Amino acid sequence: MNLAVIGTGYVGLVAGTCFADSGNQVVCVDADADKIDRLRQGIIPIYEPGLAEMVRKNARQQRLSFTTSLEEAVTSAEIIFIAVGTPPDENGEADLTHVFAVARDIGRSLKRYAVIVDKSTVPVGTADRVREIIAAETKVDFDVVSNPEFLKEGAAIADFLKPDRVVIGSQSDKARAIMAELYAPFVRTQNPILFMDTRSAELTKYASNAMLAARISFMNEIALLCERVGADVDQVRKGMGADRRIGYPFLFPGVGYGGSCFPKDVQALLATNRQCGLDGLLLQAVEAINARQKRLLVDKAVARFGEDMSERVFAVWGLSFKPNTDDLREAPSLVVINELLRRGARLQLADPIVTRDIAQSRIDERAVFCPGPYEAVEGADALFVITEWNDYRHPDFARLRQLMRGATIFDGRNIFSPKTVRESGFEYFGVGRGLDKSGTAQTTRHPTSEG
Repeated sequence: MNLAVIGTGYVGLVAGTCFADSGNQVVCVDADADKIDRLRQGIIPIYEPGLAEMVRKNARQQRLSFTTSLEEAVTSAEIIFIAVGTPPDENGEADLTHVFAVARDIGRSLKRYAVIVDKSTVPVGTADRVREIIAAETKVDFDVVSNPEFLKEGAAIADFLKPDRVVIGSQSDKARAIMAELYAPFVRTQNPILFMDTRSAELTKYASNAMLAARISFMNEIALLCERVGADVDQVRKGMGADRRIGYPFLFPGVGYGGSCFPKDVQALLATNRQCGLDGLLLQAVEAINARQKRLLVDKAVARFGEDMSERVFAVWGLSFKPNTDDLREAPSLVVINELLRRGARLQLADPIVTRDIAQSRIDERAVFCPGPYEAVEGADALFVITEWNDYRHPDFARLRQLMRGATIFDGRNIFSPKTVRESGFEYFGVGRGLDKSGTAQTTRHPTSEG
């Protein structure tokens, strides 16, 4: 099949590449000429394991190409994916400016029947509006489909090639048949294609991400209670997850969720609630807990070292919002870094993928980037673990103790054994791990005390 994918961001590039890898002819379109030139050279703008190799392979085999000409790509396409960004505006609502602009351009370029697919994450009712915009520009027959993505950064290719489910929102039998044929290679293990109306498909995406975000915030709330009463959140998590109605996924406490999906999708769903006259109290709590959680390690550090940190040097391991990606959007590390710098601390940062060039303006220039984790801890009073990269799970604690000036570890992802860390001569502060080294419940200042 001939496909056009408008937008070469995370969703568009992964989708276009995976469709090409299954034998389709795919043209990816982007208005950024420099980005297209780099993609033609096999230079990938994002870090996603396995993606660069797959892009180069399909480009060599002439199934995947890149252009700045939307008209050129649309003219011969049977299916046209809209995969441009929908960032939140100042009210948390999804900004659909790019989606609607692309829809208008598609309408002006359409020469024959095509299925127009909303792949971007968009609010309920967007497919109806896209249909209206295209219809105003053309007399050619077309259908609009909602086909939200459910990709995890760091595992996007596996998620695309072997999806839990494929959601197709359309009331056109013709469009449904075409989309079923397109996705047939990806659902051979009987994972379902779920057909529904476009509005249900649009809401399914937001509801799914909001549910996952709610699980994270709920566990972070339980972790805080564990610290106050002297319980161990890891034991609580295991006891909860054994209930098949609950399960283990997304029951891990930490320093909050980030990335391109959960934060903006929760905000967008809240905005939709407001537009419908609803308060969305649970979603408000999910968002508030997450904001509080990103400050948790800073609160612990203030309780340990005091507000004035001008004489302190801290190491930070992990900057991306999760492992196996270079994505810093809404990353908890940014909050930790800014709060520590605001109190005068000197910071030494390490991440396996994120460099100063990738971070650009997101991380204050006062923070020093180090080539590796051990270089980052040299002379440090404490170590903050923010992202649970596998590189950090089994450090040489004896070496850490020799390199560091102090002996305190703030484990924001509970990747270390408290017993091992303490036996190595360190103070250990985790998330919801119950007892500190003296055998008393861990305490932190209540986040609201800082306003």
